[in-house]
Amino acid sequence: MYQALTKRLREALAAHIQEKYGLDVAIVLERPPKIEMGEAASPVCFELAKRLKKAPRLIAQEIATSLRKVPGIARVEVAGGGYLNAYFDRGAFWKAATERGGAAPQGVKPRVKAQIDVGPEGPTPKMAKIIVEHTSINPNKAAHIGHVRNAVLGDTMVRILRHAGKRVQIQNYIDNTGVQVADVVIGFLRMEQRTPTNVMMLAREPKFDYYCWDLYAKATSFFAEDAEHAAQLRAETLKAIEENRGEDAEVAQVVADAIVTCHLQTMARLDIHYDLLARESEILHLKFWDAAFEMLKSSGAIHLATSGKMKGCWVLPWKQEVKEAEEVKEGKDSEAQNAEADGEDEQDKIIVRSNGTVTYVGKDIAYQLWKFGLLGKDFYYRKWPSATDGQTVWTTTSRNSAADAPHFGEPAATVYNVIDARQAYPQDVVAEGLRRLGHAGAAEKSIHLSYAFVVLTPRCAAEMGYELSAEDAKRPFIDMSGRKGFGVKADDLIDKLEAATLSEVQQRHPEMSKEEQKCTAHAIAVGALRFFLLKFTRNAIIAFDFKDALSFDGETGPYCQYAVVRIRGIRRKGAEASATKVVVTPETAGQLLASSEGRDLWELVLSAGSLDYAVDAAIATQEPAFVAKYAFQLAQAFNNFYHKHHILSEADAEKRAFLLALAELVEKQLVMALSLLGIEAPEKM
Repeated sequence: MYQALTKRLREALAAHIQEKYGLDVAIVLERPPKIEMGEAASPVCFELAKRLKKAPRLIAQEIATSLRKVPGIARVEVAGGGYLNAYFDRGAFWKAATERGGAAPQGVKPRVKAQIDVGPEGPTPKMAKIIVEHTSINPNKAAHIGHVRNAVLGDTMVRILRHAGKRVQIQNYIDNTGVQVADVVIGFLRMEQRTPTNVMMLAREPKFDYYCWDLYAKATSFFAEDAEHAAQLRAETLKAIEENRGEDAEVAQVVADAIVTCHLQTMARLDIHYDLLARESEILHLKFWDAAFEMLKSSGAIHLATSGKMKGCWVLPWKQEVKEAEEVKEGKDSEAQNAEADGEDEQDKIIVRSNGTVTYVGKDIAYQLWKFGLLGKDFYYRKWPSATDGQTVWTTTSRNSAADAPHFGEPAATVYNVIDARQAYPQDVVAEGLRRLGHAGAAEKSIHLSYAFVVLTPRCAAEMGYELSAEDAKRPFIDMSGRKGFGVKADDLIDKLEAATLSEVQQRHPEMSKEEQKCTAHAIAVGALRFFLLKFTRNAIIAFDFKDALSFDGETGPYCQYAVVRIRGIRRKGAEASATKVVVTPETAGQLLASSEGRDLWELVLSAGSLDYAVDAAIATQEPAFVAKYAFQLAQAFNNFYHKHHILSEADAEKRAFLLALAELVEKQLVMALSLLGIEAPEKM
């Protein structure tokens, strides 16, 4: 509501200034620091003063007195040295806020399911497509909390973009031919001396991703014993996997497919789903890379090194200084750092190694070209055989497409790549590859949605069963390392959160059935985890802690959820007392909001009506934290309102009805905000 009204005001001011002064200006609106100064303020007169050679306050007075009535705006006044301050029509704002979106959801959050090229209002083929690629975990072990931050960020951006009416396609890149998968293949075939059939049987067992977690850590130790032999073995295995040859390739496919299914099941617990799993193997087998390679060579974007440590490699010359380039290695999973010593330096980036295998960056250039429809090729598609949570997910294949396969190859207008901030250099190289092929526009629309890593507080690490030294216990946080097997697996984290919340729910609500208790505990656990990961800005390092995340006080998911639960309890009691039957007219609402005691009521109405403001800010800055902050501040404002006003015991029937309606408006907006964060508000807590 807030954004719609300010948009109308900006358009009216721009049109009036053009008509009165013959000038085209961009209208900037700000939110005044105090409600007494109005709901929106513009400094446009200071810009006009430079061009009209007049005092800004004089221009502001001219505009304020001559501006035509703007629907929804009660008045425009001059403030300070030349600000235009706008005051909303409170009754009209209330009417729009309470009528928009229908009744408040009752107990079930609006679920944002995976969609195939569909916006919130159904298929919109003329709307530009946006691709959000997220999660993208190397399929070699169980997902951990760092991967969860990636998936939660990406999923929330999808929800926010779709809420804003955008057509979004969710992709999850599966690096099933990379070095991390090769390490696990070596672990099975060389270290454990297993056969492909034996690995296939093991892959059907529960917790196969956990088994691979431990094996991956053991492989790291194995490689450390003989680095030269390890490098040779890794290169041979990678080449066999890329060429789809022999037992190495067979086991790699079994491992990757089984681990991907585990990842899908883990993310489904957090209500995270995908439209397409784009597998790296098809980039090779369908000659995507071959086509991109020819483009890069013929354009001169890359060249063959004939001397030095990169001799025999195809490299992309890097003309600008890149800080810490030696510390950034390949792979979308940040744990892939140091997995491959491919000889990159601050000036050049290897695209093809001297043994003919392709680096991650090379394959990602081909993938990015396909996303923008610049490759002249397309994948084939089939359904992933292990659907989770009733969701259909499609995957790329080298074989013919299924008859009902959607058309995923339509060019995207914008691509968000949700990847660890430590992968900024490879992402820059991919964008530079597009530029050197003549696709500067696509490079600009390749958005690296980066984020900082997740660490553990010492208390959390101890609770997860890790033994800490006296020195570690005093540190502010504990780093994780998948290659060493040290970290919090996502399923273990969710299990522990659910167990803690279930115990609390059982104590508070013994009257609930076991299934109700379990569902409520799950909603609280997921809400706690997702909110904790979303309330920080993307560039902030997160130190995860169970106690902080699960708290019912402060800036947490349960705090926001409990505000909704409290409102629903008030509504139930109000309905029992027939207090909800009184209709609140816009005139009554306007009078109450304009009264001497109406300031705090108006501030709550304005806060409830500003979800679109938070959504627009989140999209403009690519920061879902804006929506998390909105949800918390709205919950906080409601709790202050709740403690100040005795809603159900209010003697005046019209005022009581208004207070109830205001509570329901907050519920509707808070439930919607939480749903954009992927959080459900349970009936009871």
